[in-house]
Amino acid sequence: MKLLSMLVLILTVLGAGCSSTSKRESTGEYIDSAAITAKVKSELIQNKNVSALDVSVETYKGVVLLSGFVKSSKEKELAEKLARKVEGVKKVKNQLNLR
Repeated sequence: MKLLSMLVLILTVLGAGCSSTSKRESTGEYIDSAAITAKVKSELIQNKNVSALDVSVETYKGVVLLSGFVKSSKEKELAEKLARKVEGVKKVKNQLNLR
């Protein structure tokens, strides 16, 4: 009976560690997200029509969040367009605000 209880306990612990609905990034996903963030920020900095210092970029599992302030709706659209063209970006959430 002890052996059966131990086996059930081990399988329960192993099963809990294999959840595919994790809300956390794995180490690899974290590194990928950091690389995407850096590439998006680089694209924004290289473009003279975007106030890159006023735009914050965060990435989680390929989803890029743009936040901060821009001077016009054209600048807001351009920032989103630049983010979308970066390899690995699955979706862009554009929460940029107009000044």
